[in-house]
Amino acid sequence: MESPHLRLVPCLLFAAAILFFTGCSDRKGQSATVSTENASESSLLSDVLANAELPQNISLKIQESIAADSAFIQALHSILQEDPYLWILIDKEHSFPENYEPDDLVKLANGSYRVSRDGLFLRSAAVASLEEMAAAARSEKLTLTVSSTYRPYSYQVNVYKRKVRESGQQAADRVSARPGHSQHQLGLTIDFGSITNAFARTAEGRWIAANASRFGWSLSYPQGYEEITGYSWESWHYRYTGKELAKFIDTYFEGIQQYALRFLHEWKLSQIEKDL
Repeated sequence: MESPHLRLVPCLLFAAAILFFTGCSDRKGQSATVSTENASESSLLSDVLANAELPQNISLKIQESIAADSAFIQALHSILQEDPYLWILIDKEHSFPENYEPDDLVKLANGSYRVSRDGLFLRSAAVASLEEMAAAARSEKLTLTVSSTYRPYSYQVNVYKRKVRESGQQAADRVSARPGHSQHQLGLTIDFGSITNAFARTAEGRWIAANASRFGWSLSYPQGYEEITGYSWESWHYRYTGKELAKFIDTYFEGIQQYALRFLHEWKLSQIEKDL
């Protein structure tokens, strides 16, 4: 079970997860294959499923997948060896340190996609994937418009204050992340098109919904999941997770990013606590 002090200080957990990851580089050469007969890992899985509070059908699917073969465990271990910022959980309970800023931001320019304004930045891996996805869309005579990307902590302070001023705090909290809690601070997140749910009805919106995951992008706040994600539907908000994690989300978590990231968070936390 998770230590109360880690629940209360999400920034410390964020730092601990990154430090744990960077301290495990000696494991990268090991095989990802993990025996499902390992009693310790089976016990860990049981605790993680309980702490992640997944729906029963998803928990059962994961358990059945593990019983059938090692594909789930192999994918899990492979994902956790990737850049931790691809899978780090950032939501209403888990935040960034105020001074976090990616060190490989790239300025976007019009190309296969269109930028709605100057001064939009993404991390380099996300830029490469965006170009790949936009080129595929353009081959079908569609042009993706990028409207918002990386936001530093200070920018989100102003966004959140404006939402509170316009709508009141309760309404603002449904549609805007508090500073430090925005996925945009990752430098891996894009708001596409009009930044309204009218986007879902456009040809571009329908194309992205059908194709984003094969390029490594995942819808963060799907319709009907506000109780799970903490935010109302945002058909335009996609996070770059990498192709392997995007497939993992679709295969085992019914395409719901929050479920998968919550599971990964609890798994990593259990490992950290076990090794303390």
